[in-house]
Amino acid sequence: MVNSLYERDFLLWTTDTVTKLKAKRFEQLDLQNLIEEIESLGRNQKKELKRRLLVLLEHLLKRLYVNSPDNHRGWEITINEQRRQLELEIEDSPSLKTIWNESFSAAWRIALKGVRKDYPQVIFPDVWPYSQDIDSMLDCDFWEK
Repeated sequence: MVNSLYERDFLLWTTDTVTKLKAKRFEQLDLQNLIEEIESLGRNQKKELKRRLLVLLEHLLKRLYVNSPDNHRGWEITINEQRRQLELEIEDSPSLKTIWNESFSAAWRIALKGVRKDYPQVIFPDVWPYSQDIDSMLDCDFWEK
């Protein structure tokens, strides 16, 4: 069996697909792989949101609860970078707001597990004690409250 262009050369397949789409040669499209690729784009955006939230929450937890002033600045830099990246993701795909709470819950669970393992001597809260809405998470320096 001969491998499809998609399997042999992904970049060439994407170029060929774009050419066919622009020429409106829809009957010549590799629809099965095109559908899978478009679906994966959406999944990747959701994963990116969760990844960024995970890193943000881990560093917020460390900044708020780990007594290590020498590390505060580094944690704050990471917090700010994750916030910028989340803002860009949401600006590019505003519909990510609709899965914010679900993504937050998943990221919180994993972040909490991670920091508890890394800092067993520190008592972290079981639930996020601050607002988890998008604006608060992207703007509030919770440690200044």
